[in-house]
Amino acid sequence: MARLKVDGAIFKGGDNLYSGDLADIAGRAALMEEMGFDGLFTLDTTVDPFMALLLAAEHSRRCELITGVAIAFARSPMTLALQAWNLQRYSRGRMILGLGSQVQAHIEKRFSMPWGPPAAKMREAILAIRAIWDCWGRGVPLDFRGIYYRHSLMTPTFNPGPNDLPDPKIYLGALGPKMVEVAGEVADGLYGHPFTTIAFMRDVQLPSLEIGLARSGRTLADFDMPAMIMTITGEDDRAIAAADRAVRKLIAFYGSTPAYYGVLEHHGWHDLGPRLNRMSKEGRWDEMTGLITGEIVDAFAVRGAPSEIAGRIAARCAGLVDRVTLYTPYALSDAVLPEIVAGLKALPGKSVA
Repeated sequence: MARLKVDGAIFKGGDNLYSGDLADIAGRAALMEEMGFDGLFTLDTTVDPFMALLLAAEHSRRCELITGVAIAFARSPMTLALQAWNLQRYSRGRMILGLGSQVQAHIEKRFSMPWGPPAAKMREAILAIRAIWDCWGRGVPLDFRGIYYRHSLMTPTFNPGPNDLPDPKIYLGALGPKMVEVAGEVADGLYGHPFTTIAFMRDVQLPSLEIGLARSGRTLADFDMPAMIMTITGEDDRAIAAADRAVRKLIAFYGSTPAYYGVLEHHGWHDLGPRLNRMSKEGRWDEMTGLITGEIVDAFAVRGAPSEIAGRIAARCAGLVDRVTLYTPYALSDAVLPEIVAGLKALPGKSVA
């Protein structure tokens, strides 16, 4: 059985999730590789994720490079295909294209892009990307004709030509059952959203994933299972308390999103999502955080001293996932990371088949 892989954010956590500057990446990528991380991920927030990974590729040699996630509906499949193809070639096979849909308001009002049924549109986007890669890598004529995307023109000027490497893996960020099914059918891995509990994963996501895998003639043994896990830790009790406050704030933010209500409802917290949503529209962010009880925090996050984190994660999802993304949206000291990473890398990976 393969060991567990461990991924971390290129940018350090803080008040605004993970924010940073392109100038930070050279030093961070090299340091995180030295700490033992297997993969480096970057969000699609204030720094373009593909630009960030290009710099990370230049200043690392071993770590995989993951968009965690890039917003698919804000981009064309052709654009995504080319960015991932270029990074796969430059990094010598270390690129993982993590994709997500975002929610309708952001796609239409922030990106000014068309919305559609998210699961069906995402399925088509991934198939379009693969068709483009088949054209470049294997000479298959480009003739993808879907409902949302059509790609039927590829002239030599715009064809980057084959890579002497496998195609990049595609991980799909998914939460609800329909999108999870799509991941099982057309992606290489399910990029577990941080707003996921182990009960929701077992009871809702895994059955949906198996439906999608069956459509593609695969099983969990053929599929990657990375998980983003909110982690509350620090070098002392004061740092752990600050981390706890940051994670409660993040849970409140995620919980206010209607598309995520299903996770809360699965635990019987039926009124929490609508309450958080109303309060968010009124700007009552501090009060929202006050609704997140210790029981809710423990459902979504692991907490403890650095020496305890590996054991807490193992107790939560041992055998279910094959890589863990440490999701620490607060100022965490680099001094504690090597111990956490070493503990996690000693754990076995996925055992379900």
